[in-house]
Amino acid sequence: MIALTPELLLRAYAAGIFPMAEDAEDREVFWVDPDQRGVLPLDRFHLPRRLRRALRQELFDIRCDSAFAEVVRGCAEPRPERPKTWINEEIVQLYTALFRLGFAHSVECWHAGALVGGLYGVALGGAFFGESMFSRVSDASKIALAQLVARLRLGGYRLLDTQFVTPHLERFGAIEIPRRQYHRELAAALEVDAYFPGEPLPGEAAAALLQSSTPIS
Repeated sequence: MIALTPELLLRAYAAGIFPMAEDAEDREVFWVDPDQRGVLPLDRFHLPRRLRRALRQELFDIRCDSAFAEVVRGCAEPRPERPKTWINEEIVQLYTALFRLGFAHSVECWHAGALVGGLYGVALGGAFFGESMFSRVSDASKIALAQLVARLRLGGYRLLDTQFVTPHLERFGAIEIPRRQYHRELAAALEVDAYFPGEPLPGEAAAALLQSSTPIS
């Protein structure tokens, strides 16, 4: 088996493929390049009214990149609806290494000094590859996703890759596109010089960014 390195991971993402493991105990990973790729169009994010209110109420302290490894491990926690996870220890270490190199980021929800939810992903050019999210309290992962989309729009990103489409992501506008179309959109996004805004973004400002071109219901 070829040894995985951060450099190999970056080349894989630029080529449109990503790694997964069968479960947390499996030490090997395999490469995935789906026929239908999940994406969340940044200009068509669906912001439900309830989520807009939650953003503005600032229920959580939103931080970026302050506890990246903790977020990855939070995403690896088993849950009733998903007792097994694809995130094994090698993936934790590899993505933490990417984070140290500046190619991975986390959006975190904190409450009373505790990490209660968040997400992480990989950033290349104007593409952001969302990897996983978790929530220990109601709405934490939804707020993290909304904050991520607002930041990507602010930073000039063109593509938010969700890998697959789940019913949860579908509620926010995620769609499937054919592999060939995805590779075209990825190639264009990689040419963009985007930046990840890690500074504080008040909930009111995030809501305004998301409302600017998306319907609210």
